[in-house]
Amino acid sequence: MTEQYHAPTLNGFIARGGHERRPAVLVAAFEGWNDAGSAASDAVRRILDTSAPEHVATIGLDDYYDYQFTRPTSKLTERGREVQWPQTDIYRIAQPAADADLVVVLGVEPTFRWQGFCAQILQYAAAQNVRAALTLGALLADVPHTRPVPTSMSSDDPGLQEHFNITASGYSGPTGIPSVLGIELQRSGVPTMSLWAQLSHYVAQAPSPRVQLALVELLEELLPASIPAQQLREDAVAWKLGVDELAASDPDVSKYVQQLEEATDASELPEASGETIAREFERYLRRRGRYRTDGQGPDFEI
Repeated sequence: MTEQYHAPTLNGFIARGGHERRPAVLVAAFEGWNDAGSAASDAVRRILDTSAPEHVATIGLDDYYDYQFTRPTSKLTERGREVQWPQTDIYRIAQPAADADLVVVLGVEPTFRWQGFCAQILQYAAAQNVRAALTLGALLADVPHTRPVPTSMSSDDPGLQEHFNITASGYSGPTGIPSVLGIELQRSGVPTMSLWAQLSHYVAQAPSPRVQLALVELLEELLPASIPAQQLREDAVAWKLGVDELAASDPDVSKYVQQLEEATDASELPEASGETIAREFERYLRRRGRYRTDGQGPDFEI
């Protein structure tokens, strides 16, 4: 009998140590500069939408936001017209069958006082016994929409590097609140990793179901969590077909996409090692087992 493959998870990483109190994994995403196509925040929002979260705290309001930069919105409700202010909320999701609960941080990148903003989140993380963290982001890049969504995982923590077989990010330059929060969590003793996905810059508008789906599938592997995504998969296929049609209708865009495809294919050739192919095949089998219930027909191609 072939031994079943078990992918490393953050819950499994936490389970290696004993804990007097129920531990938690923190997952964070923020709307704004780090959230191309709203893919990261929408992916994390799906965790909340498919669970019964307990609201822990709200951070933000007048202390951290410039309302001329991040405008509040008004909405007509049954109670009359209401103003929805930019803010960041913290939730806890119980996972009795798992080794750890989830603490979800979801909101808007602040305008002011980033260090104070992160310090508040760290206080709540300590109170919720957070023992590992994952920050998400999405960025615009010169990648074609016709190829698999590029994703990357990295961590500065040696334990997480060994557990997930990943390395530290080599990036240096301007950064956003997910990276700042991740650094502060790591400094406070919480092992932290980051997950990023790339969105084709010529289709930058939200929503971006294809990039969101790539993040959701990785979230399911890392936490693990069960996030119903059948409709999202169908939306991702429809989105790609729609972009295909738009690109085909404009010769200049079509030529540009072809150039991106050629550059992407050429750059990925050296990466087609046996280890890379095996890893991608294992991921395919896990997705196939998760989404194919009738045993017939191909999986969605996204």
